Amino acid sequence: MYVLPVRLVIIGGTGHIGTFLIPRLVNAGHDVIVASRGKRGPYVAHPAWDAVRRIDIDRTAEDAAGTFGARIAALEADAVVDLICFTPASAQHLVDALRERQTLLLHCGTMWVHGRPATVPVTEDAPRHPFGDYGIQKAAIERLLLDSTRRGVSRAVILHPGHLVGPWWNPLNPAGHFNPNVFTRIAHGEVLQLPNEGMETVHHVHADDVAQAFELAVNHADDAVGESFHVVSPAPITLRAYAEAMFAHFDQPAQLRFLPWDEWQHTVTEAEAAATWDHIAHSPHGSIAKARQRLGYAPRYSSLEAVIESVTSLIASGVVRVA
Repeated sequence: MYVLPVRLVIIGGTGHIGTFLIPRLVNAGHDVIVASRGKRGPYVAHPAWDAVRRIDIDRTAEDAAGTFGARIAALEADAVVDLICFTPASAQHLVDALRERQTLLLHCGTMWVHGRPATVPVTEDAPRHPFGDYGIQKAAIERLLLDSTRRGVSRAVILHPGHLVGPWWNPLNPAGHFNPNVFTRIAHGEVLQLPNEGMETVHHVHADDVAQAFELAVNHADDAVGESFHVVSPAPITLRAYAEAMFAHFDQPAQLRFLPWDEWQHTVTEAEAAATWDHIAHSPHGSIAKARQRLGYAPRYSSLEAVIESVTSLIASGVVRVA
């Protein structure tokens, strides 16, 4: 399918998703502007970044000043990809600014909008029961954007990723938090303690697969506007199976112990326990059938493949030690 080149503004484009999205868009012939705070480079270098125009913008400060939306609208983009919107007020500011041109607005949501789903795999039309500030705020943004689209005020699309994974950053580990030392211990064949029976699920997604979904939503805007889509790997994995697979990856026999939550939470730091509780309480398991059918979404990575690529890069950088 041939897609006419368009001008796109990527807000927060130097992060995990933008690292892979910008080369995709540039290689497709689009005019790309990256709006981000500071001059940080992408996680993975790519020559496509030489063709990108960079705009230095502090969203928090400009939202407070009431100038952010106008600065983005002044770039006269055909589409805006918003990767760093975390409050309904910030989303409303952008909707108001883009209203006149009816600019396509693609928002990065989260699987956390579902909270504790009643059935799995959860689909995009399932009732929302978010908990925790992040999920509640993101669900409110989703409602705002979909409602404004139904009223003809905006043209919005929402993509809901799972746990982002990719080279050069710490993946969510089999204990449900982000301390990379867990992978070092697994590589050394040490005992790993997991909460409960390790049957809660996590649902990773490689950042390039999320980038693929954003590119597809631009290409299939007529089928995407006014809709939400899950963008995760083809299947989640339990903490137990995840741990066993990582032990096998390092040619180690699985050394697992299980403790009730009330005991397990005292074996890690307070921050690690909070992260694990957040992940096991959500236990995401998202369906990607809608994204497959409407957008042609076809994730290249399974959850484990994505994690292993990330862990391999952490070994190369010395963050995870195998010897």
